[in-house]
Amino acid sequence: MAQPLLQRLKQKHPDRAIDVLAPPSVSPVWRAMAEVDTVLETPFRHGALQLKERWRYARELRQRGYADAYVLPNTLKYALIPWLAGIPERVGYKGEMRYGLLNVMHHDDTPPRPMVPFYAALAQDPSMALTPAPRPRMGASSEEIAAVCAKTGIALDRPLVVFAPGAEFGAAKRWPAAHFAQLARQIFAHDPTAQIALLGSPKDREACDEVIAGSGKEGMFNLAGATRLGEAIALIARADAVVANDSGLLHIASALNRPVVALYGPTDPDHAPPFSDMAKSISLRLACSPCKQRECPLGHHDCMNKMDAGMVWAELRPMIKV
Repeated sequence: MAQPLLQRLKQKHPDRAIDVLAPPSVSPVWRAMAEVDTVLETPFRHGALQLKERWRYARELRQRGYADAYVLPNTLKYALIPWLAGIPERVGYKGEMRYGLLNVMHHDDTPPRPMVPFYAALAQDPSMALTPAPRPRMGASSEEIAAVCAKTGIALDRPLVVFAPGAEFGAAKRWPAAHFAQLARQIFAHDPTAQIALLGSPKDREACDEVIAGSGKEGMFNLAGATRLGEAIALIARADAVVANDSGLLHIASALNRPVVALYGPTDPDHAPPFSDMAKSISLRLACSPCKQRECPLGHHDCMNKMDAGMVWAELRPMIKV
């Protein structure tokens, strides 16, 4: 969702290289963006301040001679590195009272803007009127796609639908495995030659197993935890359509411009929608949602349980090639 910021920066400074400092877990996403020159992987533990380590790393960055730094996370510790590195222009949102650490300070609107224009606005002067943000865009090569299909046994000449049943945020964002299974049965009834790949982290493998068991069908591949993120990106690039909870894989599918059906329960579909040419966001918009909670505070999980497979199939069917 921050990729449109890179588009704007490349337009603004076409002769400058854009480097990205990111955790190793997400570095493959940045490498799939054409505007990125080099991805530098952070050596820091998640959530830890590690001041000595940040000071040491900042000294290394100082040698690279950066002119600007755009700080995307709103925490204090992420603003420390460009300040310690002596980068002249340090741009970001106020976040955790980062006066001094940032010297080009942006302030978010109330209520907050959707995530794509939120990040893209950092390329503008804070005093400027906001302009529409470009759509996120990523890519995967034909060689990457062929390699991951060969590794996983997915045929290149048969339709492929990707399911992303997981969600790191919490169980409340997950569409039930039984609903995914019923959707799989509808896909195979529509086209018996179809293939379905289930993607996610190792924590999602059990839920993906439930989907496959519930469908009782061949042609399904549980790849949760079995592919690296770069391989998952290539598989999504190969997909004819993607069905996903509100998750990172959803936004990767959107940036790859794949047809996507996005499922929203406790989160707001207007805050982080997909941008594909063919994209449908489904939300029941119940009175209790979006609650933005990791677990359903009312205990019924109606926002996802009552989103039946027929509703999703009605949106997915026009996207699948026969």
